[in-house]
Amino acid sequence: MTKKFEVIDGETLVETYIVPTEFIVENLIAPGLHILSGAPKIGKSWMAFWLCLQVAKGEPVWNFKTSQGTTLYLALEDSLERVQDRLTYMTYDAPPSLYVTLLSESIVTGLEEQIRNFVKEHPDTKLIMIDTFQKIRSISNDNAYAVDYKDVGYIKKIADELKIAIVLIHHVRKESHDDPISMVSGTNGITGAADSVFVLKKSKRSSVNATMCCTGRDIPYRELELNFNEETKLWKLISDSVENPEILLEDIVGIVVEFMKENESFSGTPTELAELLSGYCKEKIEPITLSKRLNKNQPDIEDAGIYYKSKRSNGKRIIILQRAERSKKSADSDGNPYIPITVPADPVGESE
Repeated sequence: MTKKFEVIDGETLVETYIVPTEFIVENLIAPGLHILSGAPKIGKSWMAFWLCLQVAKGEPVWNFKTSQGTTLYLALEDSLERVQDRLTYMTYDAPPSLYVTLLSESIVTGLEEQIRNFVKEHPDTKLIMIDTFQKIRSISNDNAYAVDYKDVGYIKKIADELKIAIVLIHHVRKESHDDPISMVSGTNGITGAADSVFVLKKSKRSSVNATMCCTGRDIPYRELELNFNEETKLWKLISDSVENPEILLEDIVGIVVEFMKENESFSGTPTELAELLSGYCKEKIEPITLSKRLNKNQPDIEDAGIYYKSKRSNGKRIIILQRAERSKKSADSDGNPYIPITVPADPVGESE
């Protein structure tokens, strides 16, 4: 029997709540496979090890929040003494959830089993750094693009299945290029198979400043201007090309709550709601962006005691908001009262 596609129609897709990506480093590193590329001795290893440290401690990476968890740094080109020296430069309070190894198998000799065993022993693992990619690669005489794509895709498959972030430290070409992605050493098979690519580059070797170009499937393109402090050996953020992305709608739940304090219910189009909410915001909200943020924040909106639904009626997109009945029950483990939401029996605007 011929197999059929598993499909979802556009209307259902728009209305379906999909759990948002949980970033390891907010707006930079999500679960998946990533490439951190730069010239030799530019400071990639210092940055990679520091990223592992920050995630292990649950502390910010520059202005980006982190999701705390176990991290593993594969320092495959270093000695234990050199790694210890780096760590003591960064902190005297290293957490036990930061792990280091100097040896690993390659892609073809058992790396996957090693990674899976580590994650099995440390189920809260969030981030694994492999320094460098070249050390774990397969050796093949096949087409270069096919080999590059296969090697990166192999590691990506592991990251996706384990729901962790794996970052491969890699090199750039000697020649410069207007497109930072084209500077990554190897064929487009490497960058094409990765979820995101970070390219660290300097205008000249002696400079202590560098630009990190960031691009990927789950993140906006941004350029981070960084400074490498020779005393602390830490990269400091100077500026970010993406200043306050969607900052207004980050608190969409609070905006809706304030609106519903003065309104029992609402039923209307995204355009109509956007106009009404404009009085609670500093800037204009675009209807399409509003719909997107409402869908993504649906659980938080309902936790705030507001019934929310988006549907089509008479060819129009309709948003329904209504205060919901809530009843206190037993407290949770932290002593906070558990307040479930009760969906109205006949929400406003529910009938066609």
